[in-house]
Amino acid sequence: MKRGVDMKPIIGVLPLIDTEKESYWMLPGYMDGIRQAGGLPVMLPLTDRETEIQQLISLCNGFLFTGGQDVSPELYGEQALPVCGECSIQRDHMEMMLFNKALLHKKSVLGICRGIQFINVALGGTLYQDVPTQTKTGLEHHQAPPYDKPVHDVLLSPDTPLYHLLGTDRLSVNSYHHQAVKEPAHDLQIMATATDGLIEAVCMPDMPFVWAVQWHPEFSYPSEESSRKIFHAFVKNCSTHLTL
Repeated sequence: MKRGVDMKPIIGVLPLIDTEKESYWMLPGYMDGIRQAGGLPVMLPLTDRETEIQQLISLCNGFLFTGGQDVSPELYGEQALPVCGECSIQRDHMEMMLFNKALLHKKSVLGICRGIQFINVALGGTLYQDVPTQTKTGLEHHQAPPYDKPVHDVLLSPDTPLYHLLGTDRLSVNSYHHQAVKEPAHDLQIMATATDGLIEAVCMPDMPFVWAVQWHPEFSYPSEESSRKIFHAFVKNCSTHLTL
C-alpha cells in the first residue's frame, strides 16, 4: 500500500460478541475515537485461521483490543470462580494469535478495559476474577450510566509515556469493570494506578507502542481532552507503519 496525501492508518478493532444473539457488534466510540484522531477503523472478523490472521497483520497498521467478556482464567492457570463472568474461548484464541503476531511485526496496539486485562495475561500476568470480592477496594469501579462521567482518580507514574503525554500526575476517569490486573507481566511497565492501588494503565517499554488502560476513553473522548490525546497518540504511532 502506497501512502497518498490523504492516506490514513488502518486500525483493526476487535469485535464485541453477543453470544445470546449470535452476533458481532461494536460501540461507536471505539470507531469514532479513532476517526477523530485521524485513523480509519475497521471491525475485524472473529477468526483463528493462521492465514487470515497474517493477512490482517499485513492489512492493518495497528490494533485496538476492546472491552467485552472476561478473559478465561485458564489462560493464567486458574479455575473459573463462581464470580467469574462469561468468557469467549474463540475470542481469547484469536486475540492471543493476533497479539503475538502484532508484537512480532511491531504493530501499534491499544487495549481498553478487557484489552488491558488480556494483554497482561497474554504476557504472563494474572487477573482478579472479581474486584469487589477479591479486593478491599472502596472505589466505584463499575459505574452506572452515564458512562462518560469520571467516578474516581488515577495516579500517573512519573517518567512514563502516559505521564509525558498528559502532563499530569493525577487524572479523573470513568470506570466500568469487575476484573483487573492482579500480578502484572514482567514485560509491562505500570503507568497509572487507582488510589486503591489497582493497576489502571500499562505499556511495553521495549515496543514502539503497546499501551493499555482500564478506563473507557471510547465513552469520554467527546468531553475529555485526555481521552482524545490517548487516541491521537495511538493513531499517530499507527501512521509510522504506513508505507511511503
